[in-house]
Amino acid sequence: MLQVCAALAGAALVAGCSRAPSFSILGSFFPAWLLCIIAGMVLAALTYRVLVHFKLEQHIIWSIAVYPCIALFFACVLWLIFFS
Repeated sequence: MLQVCAALAGAALVAGCSRAPSFSILGSFFPAWLLCIIAGMVLAALTYRVLVHFKLEQHIIWSIAVYPCIALFFACVLWLIFFS
């Protein structure tokens, strides 16, 4: 009985070891989360430019915290859209 439990526990631990989503870019494999983070930073920079254009950026008090949160939001949304 102990051997069966040990085998099931081992199988449960290995079940999450599937291949991670990655992309081949110029022969080097990049993890998908890295591409989502880069796209999130680009979208956050575009958001900044839109806010500056409409003169709304001056109303953001804690911009040092807001823009990384916007980048994280876009990165998580992209991850959920493409890899969920």
